[in-house]
Amino acid sequence: MTDKPSTTHHLPATPDTVHWGYFSRTLSPVLTIASGESVSIESITHHANDDYERMIAGDAAAEEIFRWTRDAKTMRRRGAGSTEGPFTHGNGEGLGVHLLTGPIAVEGAEPGDIIEVRVLDMWPRPSANPAYAGRFFGSNPSANWGFQYNDLITEPKQREVVTLYELDMTERSVSALYSYLWTPQTDPDGIVHPTIDYPGVRVDHSTVTKQDGVLAGIKVPARLHFGTMGLAPAEADFVSTIPPNYTGGNMDDWRIAKGATMYYPVAVEGGLFSCGDAHATQGDSELSGTAVEISLTGAFQFILHKKADLPGTVLEGLTHPLLETPDLWSVYGFSVPNYLSELGPDPQQAILSRGSLDDAMRDAFRKLRRFLMTVHGLSEDEAISLMSIAADFAVTQVVDANWGVTGSIRRSLFKGRQGAVR
Repeated sequence: MTDKPSTTHHLPATPDTVHWGYFSRTLSPVLTIASGESVSIESITHHANDDYERMIAGDAAAEEIFRWTRDAKTMRRRGAGSTEGPFTHGNGEGLGVHLLTGPIAVEGAEPGDIIEVRVLDMWPRPSANPAYAGRFFGSNPSANWGFQYNDLITEPKQREVVTLYELDMTERSVSALYSYLWTPQTDPDGIVHPTIDYPGVRVDHSTVTKQDGVLAGIKVPARLHFGTMGLAPAEADFVSTIPPNYTGGNMDDWRIAKGATMYYPVAVEGGLFSCGDAHATQGDSELSGTAVEISLTGAFQFILHKKADLPGTVLEGLTHPLLETPDLWSVYGFSVPNYLSELGPDPQQAILSRGSLDDAMRDAFRKLRRFLMTVHGLSEDEAISLMSIAADFAVTQVVDANWGVTGSIRRSLFKGRQGAVR
């Protein structure tokens, strides 16, 4: 493991610093920073209760956040839905699932500005259970919202299978430990969950049968990253963490890793940055519905770019997330670019049936075309020709309702161009 970088602030994950399943313009910031300052931010995976003994037991903060008995529930709201019963799944009704730390406000940030987030480093949260001390565990449910769910060929069909993994930071690889078929789980409020339909339900391991030896002999390279990072949107008080949108959110792109820089358009005062949904590794598409969901701490630096200073920079005209690495720039296309303003009176329900790779590809093409024409001064015909021979388009995810395609262009292509953006 690398030495952890020094940071200006540290934000632990506690019941007072996390929110579950939503971004919100109504939340008061748990930390306010100046532009240029850095923060180490703890996150705890919302899938930790898939194996309580390995990922929660002995960890005082995790135990308190996940505390849910017949008489007490620390995090009552777990989604962007209703907090007034009767409930089908539980308070918040599962419209949003990710456990996020934040929000962080950047002093002086206003709508129209851009917040730059530099990913300095990230490292895993070790198990606090003495039986597993110092080891790192994550979970990969093949879930009902996954791309595979209605296209299975072996029985039982429409099944959900949870696979537990261990992260080896010496080899920087991930290996499977065991798996189990999800069986109906009864929460402390007496609600039965026949599928994975509400975040943080503790799996009673006496009700499942573990299969050891799965994926024997296979080691997957680690790709530590945060699946969900972004700012609060302006269109609603509570916005589900599931679909990504113009202020970022659940983009599930493994390229947003150490050394990467993200740019997000500010929609509300302060920006209100939150992050979570950390992954040990993930492939393009996140096909089964999840990656290897793990608890990470990330070190980030925040830089504010005021609206008046954007012309003539790579941020000119930016109204969506942009990734920058030493090698490339990437734009993010979605099935519906701003579903919160485009899908009528109930957009958070409407987006659930609008996933389309055709539309996401079209949006990625349009965004990369704008970037090449605005930032690099290409004509439309030049931009289209360059995209066809040099741009790479990849599927980031097909499981978050607002499906994603990223369009990337290499920075080295522009080194010989007069007035090239650096």
